[in-house]
Amino acid sequence: MNKVSENPLKNRSNKIDTFTIIAVFFTVCYIVSNIMAVKVIGVFGLFYFDAGTITFPLAYMLGDVLTEIWGYRVARKTIILAFLCNVFVVICTQIGVWLPSPEYLDTTSNAYNTIFSYVPRIVIASLIGFLLGEISNAWIMDKMKKLTNGKHLWFRTIGSSIIGYIFDTVPFVLIAFLGTLTTHDILLMILSQYIIKIVIEALFGTPLAYALIAFLRKKNSLNS
Repeated sequence: MNKVSENPLKNRSNKIDTFTIIAVFFTVCYIVSNIMAVKVIGVFGLFYFDAGTITFPLAYMLGDVLTEIWGYRVARKTIILAFLCNVFVVICTQIGVWLPSPEYLDTTSNAYNTIFSYVPRIVIASLIGFLLGEISNAWIMDKMKKLTNGKHLWFRTIGSSIIGYIFDTVPFVLIAFLGTLTTHDILLMILSQYIIKIVIEALFGTPLAYALIAFLRKKNSLNS
C-alpha cells in the first residue's frame, strides 16, 4: 500500500509575518490616498490640496519602516508591487464605470461614476509621482543610514521625505494641472501640498516610525 506523502505546508506556522502586515498596510495607504484625492480641501480660501495629502505621509512612513528593517531592495520591490496594485484598482473601478446599471439605481451609479471616472492625466500623474517619490525616498534613507551608521532615525526619515516629496509632488502637479491652471496656482498647489506633507511627516509620521521600528526590532531580537 502506497503511503500518502504529507502536505509540506501542514507544519508551517499559521501566523502572518510582520513584513506582510507592513507591506499590506503600505499598499492600502497608497490606494486609499488616491481614492481620497477625489475630494479637494480648501483652507481659508488660500490653500488647496486633495484629501489624500493627509493620509499619503502614512505610506511614506511605512516605506521608511520597510527600508529601515528590511533594506532598500525589499522596499523597492514592495513599492513596485503597491504601484501595480493601484494600477489594478484603477482598471477594475474603470470597468465598473463602463458597465450598465438599472435605472432605479441611477443615483448610486452616478455617484460611483463621479468618483471613479478618472481623468487620464491625473492617473498618470499620481502613478509617476508615487513611483518616483517612494523609490527616491527609500534610496536616500538607505544611503543616509549608511552615512550615519544607523543613528539619528528622525533625521533620516524627515530628510529622505523632504527629497522624496519633491519627486512626488512636483511631477504630480505639473502633469495633472499644467495648462489648466495659472502658473501662480500651480506653484501655490505644489508649495501647499509639499509643506503639508512635511508637517504631517514630522509631527505624526516620524513618531509612528520610531514606535513601529522599535517594536519590530524588539520582536526580531526575541525571535532570534
